[in-house]
Amino acid sequence: MRAKGKTRRLMSLGLCGAALAAALAAPAAHATPGERHGPARGPVWTPTDTGTDARFRGLAAVSSRTAWLAGSKGTVLRTTDGGRHWRDVSPPGAADAELEFRDIEAFDARRAVALAIGEGEASRVLRTDDGGATWTESFRNADARAFYDCLTFFDSRHGLAMSDPVDGRFRILSTADGGRSWDVLPSAGMPQAQAGEAGFAASGQCLVSSGPKDVWLATGGAATARVLHSGDRGLTWTATASPVPAGDPARGVFGLAFRDRTHGIAVGGDYRADRASPRASAVTFDGGRHWQPSQAPPAAYRSGVAWLPHSRSAALAVGPTGTDLTTDGGHTWRTVDTGSYDTVDCTADGSCWAAGEKGRAALTP
Repeated sequence: MRAKGKTRRLMSLGLCGAALAAALAAPAAHATPGERHGPARGPVWTPTDTGTDARFRGLAAVSSRTAWLAGSKGTVLRTTDGGRHWRDVSPPGAADAELEFRDIEAFDARRAVALAIGEGEASRVLRTDDGGATWTESFRNADARAFYDCLTFFDSRHGLAMSDPVDGRFRILSTADGGRSWDVLPSAGMPQAQAGEAGFAASGQCLVSSGPKDVWLATGGAATARVLHSGDRGLTWTATASPVPAGDPARGVFGLAFRDRTHGIAVGGDYRADRASPRASAVTFDGGRHWQPSQAPPAAYRSGVAWLPHSRSAALAVGPTGTDLTTDGGHTWRTVDTGSYDTVDCTADGSCWAAGEKGRAALTP
């Protein structure tokens, strides 16, 4: 989100559903040399060498072999061999333009859409159809009041991107051709924003979708951290208060994950390292109409969250101080790794990936 009076500069892995949850819950006695460990919990992430020190807050996990990373210094990377090698597929000129990529959505190993964030023309959307060999800029923000944070796709054609409030309402872009062109949606169906309310470009998860039409938007910075929901691809929205603390430009809901159109998890807190983050997660069972605090939330701020593949109750949350696991749908969490990651994403073939600062990208075998 944008802090008042200044421009913000906010903020891979492979895992398996029920088998992964069991592995993470197992004691460390069976760990092998070279594996990362949580505090006496068992193997979690195995780092991979990305060859860069960029910070990756954008992550699109396609499969156990293919993933895309998007981050600082105009950097976009792609792997097609499970992280053994990462190819630099950054758009030409992105580093010179100092683009800050904070979100990327990929349909396969060749097609991806990346979002650069910032005020005015710093907010851009680019698309590739050839694995990053070439990129086409499909949107450049011309409104100095707008600041785009996240994007999401319902399918390979229909998607949305969101900006911090303009004229008192969050602004939504829509595409119906896979990100090749974008239109600003009417604002009449968007509730009025609170004073100071905005989104956090911390993990690419402040705007998420599930199914063909449902989408959720996470907020912070205002008196109340809210989650907005649309059931018609962004035309009309309802806003619901969450129990995640807000009341400060650095606090609120940073990341969302929905395993279907009713079951969701919200994570966040206060991203400042010297501040505590109580009640840093919440859950919903009715599509976001009501949120309840986790009984035992993560111990610190978390920016990203993902449901484990093929699991109805297990999920991972990540942040600068570690990774947490829930096996009861987000009610209780425990730390399984203390490494720093900003974002996490899981795939249908039974893998998860995570990424973060200093070129960090990791997977679990």
